[in-house]
Amino acid sequence: MTRFIQKQAWILALMLVFIAPAVLFFACQDNTTVATSPAISTLNCSSSTFSATASANTAYNGTASVPYTGGNGAAYQAGTAITSTGVTGLTATLQAGTLTKGEGVLSYTITGTPSGSGTASFAITFGGQSCAFTLNVAAAGGTSTAGMCTSSSPARVLAAVNAFKASLSASQIATVQLAYTSTNAYKWSNLPASLSARNGLRLADLTAQQRALALAIVQAATGTTANEGYEEVNQVIAADDVLGVLQPNGYGNFQYYIAFYGTPAATGTWQLQFTGHHITHNITYNNGVVAGGTPMFAAVEPDTWTTNGTTFDPLGQEKNALRAMLASLTTAQATAARSSSSFGDIVLGPGKDKQFPTTKTGLAVSTLSDAQKALVLATMRTYVQDLDAETAQCLMNTYQSELNGTYILFSGNAGITAQNDYVRIDGPSVWIELFYAGGIIYRNQPHVHSIYRDRTRDYGGSF
Repeated sequence: MTRFIQKQAWILALMLVFIAPAVLFFACQDNTTVATSPAISTLNCSSSTFSATASANTAYNGTASVPYTGGNGAAYQAGTAITSTGVTGLTATLQAGTLTKGEGVLSYTITGTPSGSGTASFAITFGGQSCAFTLNVAAAGGTSTAGMCTSSSPARVLAAVNAFKASLSASQIATVQLAYTSTNAYKWSNLPASLSARNGLRLADLTAQQRALALAIVQAATGTTANEGYEEVNQVIAADDVLGVLQPNGYGNFQYYIAFYGTPAATGTWQLQFTGHHITHNITYNNGVVAGGTPMFAAVEPDTWTTNGTTFDPLGQEKNALRAMLASLTTAQATAARSSSSFGDIVLGPGKDKQFPTTKTGLAVSTLSDAQKALVLATMRTYVQDLDAETAQCLMNTYQSELNGTYILFSGNAGITAQNDYVRIDGPSVWIELFYAGGIIYRNQPHVHSIYRDRTRDYGGSF
């Protein structure tokens, strides 16, 4: 027995010789996860927003927010200063942070004194992706403080207007160019022209050459982003051709009107109005700058359609951006954003000028995460970029600076797909609404009514 115990003790000791180092090895291992390098799928410089507007030869201190997708959740360090090109004198520096897993924004601090007016460009690289974002710099004198946006568009528009007027008779000029008054400016509708009279010249009453010159004015005044701006105008008008097949009276691409209120010039105040059944642009110019690009109404029936194998969805970007914004809300946030009321149409459509609610309701954007705020801004951009790019960026700078005073509200289905679904963005300046109305010609298919207004800049703030 004694020999057996001694043998067992010897075996145990031998086992400890081999096991103890292994235990020590595993006990001493660092079980923390090694940090991964920051990586993203896309970097969207074209949707960048800014905390403040910039003016030539004036010290600037602001923040650029650049959206991304496909973030991997890794932390990242502050970057080195990136020097602006185009307009020089500015630098952009990436702020340290942690990527969201999915969509989010990178923040860049921008400082310096712009050397002149125009566009300051910053080439950035992050997480394997590269792009360049641009900051619009207004001319010295601070047009932004007066609520106006400097861009190259007014000069192009004026040149197009003069070319158009040169093709007109004296009586046509008297019809298209009217007094700049609230009565004239407010005269637009979402009804077909046969049901609601418009000012100005009807495209159907012009020669082919004159129509082309008239539309060149609209093209010069609106945006160039795919499926937005002038392309959206053409698609909405094309939808009227689709309606015209079923009901020729009152529908069609020539049932749209163009008018000038005031005398188009590089000085003074005047307004361009292009209006018809489902699209209205009201763009006001003051001393050669854009004083306001609203109210802007857009609708479409049918909501989508296919012609020659191509499917058209003129307001698809607006609808999808609003859906993504609402889909990002938590249950508690959605409850706060949901209205207890139902809606029969957009609230501030035609004939509802200067009737903004005095009290904001819904969910405060200030309570949202940075990624959710980026989705709100992305939604605004789908409306604002219907204007020329420089004006759009100038306005987006303002709307971002006012973001924490903005609210979102919806009624019905948050997916925004069914009749009577409604959604709104209400800021200190910006006002956006979208509503699914019942079908008129396509009875079994609801269609969109939507409007973009600005509490300060509607009709250039003149009325």
